[in-house]
Amino acid sequence: MKRILIIAASDSGGGAGIQADVKAVTLHGCHAMTALTALTAQNTLGVENVLPVPPSFVEDQIRAVLSDIGADAVKTGMLLNAGIIRAVARSLDRHPCPLLVIDPVMKAKSGHSLLEPDAVDALRRELFPRAFMITPNLDEAAALCGCAVDSPAAMREAAVRLHAMGPRQVLVKGGHLSGDCCDLLYDGRDFTVFEAPRIATLHTHGTGCTLASAIA
Repeated sequence: MKRILIIAASDSGGGAGIQADVKAVTLHGCHAMTALTALTAQNTLGVENVLPVPPSFVEDQIRAVLSDIGADAVKTGMLLNAGIIRAVARSLDRHPCPLLVIDPVMKAKSGHSLLEPDAVDALRRELFPRAFMITPNLDEAAALCGCAVDSPAAMREAAVRLHAMGPRQVLVKGGHLSGDCCDLLYDGRDFTVFEAPRIATLHTHGTGCTLASAIA
């Protein structure tokens, strides 16, 4: 079985975070391993509280897994702060992984911040150059690029800017646009558009976590 290490936070409601990641990896026939970055108290209504894991213990978890079991791919989700991001980077220096997929989680759908403001630059500097792919939604792409990303043309511009930050591929998710869904993949040379009819549902919690884990 392929071994997938997930570095992310727990979702007590089971819809997103580590819980969604493990389900996605398992359903794809792979072995899921985890390093928790935070505990959250959340449900279908939103995030009520967040308890960070000390960066040193995040590092301990990653070292324990990679020094023994190893990993064919690593997926990161909610990293919360610059200390945890640097701990992840140090760990990947010691135990390089062939495939890193980064879901740059910044904010819950309820509006609760899941990445501290001073950690955004650390994410770009420390982890993006190591990534095979990053999977920002429109709000995350806008925060990372410092400009509005609210149209297909803006998604293309953001993908180019994000690619220049180091990842080999950028998947800008267009689910927040109106109309049918349109995601944009950029590999530094070509653009690929993935289109599908929008599913009329409010139950979209955890879709980003699930997608990035499925890609990994």
